[in-house]
Amino acid sequence: MPQKASTTDKTIRISETPGLYIHVPFCKTKCPYCDFYSVTDLSIKDAWLHALQIEMDLYRYDFGTFETLYIGGGTPTVLSDDDLGNLFDALHARFTFSADAEITIEANPDDITKDRLIFLRSLGANRLSVGVQSFEEDELRFLKRRHAAAGAERALSLVTEAGFTNFGIDLMYGLPGQTDERWLKTLRKALAFEPTHLSCYELTLEETTVLGKMKMAGQFASLTEEEGQRFFLLTSRFLQEHGFVHYEISNFARGDEYCSRHNRKYWRHAPYLGLGPGAHSFQDGVRWWSYRSVEQYCTALEGDLKPVGESETLSSEQLRLERLFLGLRTREGVTMHDAFGEFSSEPLLSQIKKSGLVTTRDNRIVPTVKGFLVADRLPLMFPG
Repeated sequence: MPQKASTTDKTIRISETPGLYIHVPFCKTKCPYCDFYSVTDLSIKDAWLHALQIEMDLYRYDFGTFETLYIGGGTPTVLSDDDLGNLFDALHARFTFSADAEITIEANPDDITKDRLIFLRSLGANRLSVGVQSFEEDELRFLKRRHAAAGAERALSLVTEAGFTNFGIDLMYGLPGQTDERWLKTLRKALAFEPTHLSCYELTLEETTVLGKMKMAGQFASLTEEEGQRFFLLTSRFLQEHGFVHYEISNFARGDEYCSRHNRKYWRHAPYLGLGPGAHSFQDGVRWWSYRSVEQYCTALEGDLKPVGESETLSSEQLRLERLFLGLRTREGVTMHDAFGEFSSEPLLSQIKKSGLVTTRDNRIVPTVKGFLVADRLPLMFPG
């Protein structure tokens, strides 16, 4: 593990309680839009699970009690019940979790059965994130999703039948041929299942992905900036009208209590430990990430070495700037100090507020929905 940073940063973070992320790098098939690290060779699953337990041992005393656990991927639900049971047994044997810990598992609709959901609840999972993406058959075919629209609807019905009262649905807009009304139809369909959380992402493609290469070849076009902004504002307005809080650029919750406690740790600069290939960690001003290759990851751990591919130690000023960029993506915003450092704030703040991009609340600078539209550029308006 990298050495902890020595920092003079005195800014109080909202939460210091750590979160734990487990990266399950396996998928049955690789989605053509996905740039996250995953493999389809399930024959190395046992070696990964063994290596993961060694990695747990190497970090078991470094973070204290965890307030959140997020099992993502990849596709965690490709693991068998025995695999998931062994994973949770290993976690509880090595780490301590708070009594009210948020425990999230990502799930694909075609992996969901009522028995599987009941089993996940028995393991302690109290939150699901279901990767639906669309309820339209042609859009699902374009995305090469394994489930059909009826399968997604069946899976979501089972989620509530199995007793999950806290679950989110992932959806995607900006698909070829998708109109405003078609997107609203998708949102209405999602709301019919009474989720507590929605993540709505614009289709963005890396050139290395299958769809990215198709786009580069001119087989279809992405949204223009103007079209993307229209979909974004339409989504925000519609979901807020239906009782959701737009608490981060792409994320909506039915109330503050249903905001993702785990993801908030990333945005708040709280400490978090990531285990598994390609997982990132952050503690005391140091960020490090594991080897992306499952083989390289397993080889390092077979030698009882932490599989750290790279690390960086952030200065006090770098930490402030990160808090600025991360905070201005959320409705919590940032402190005056993070926004202005040692500079005088009032004249510039007044000017930015007049633009309608931010407002102030509880001595914090908070982006508006209009500010979310320019979140990548908004931090550049502040000095430092």
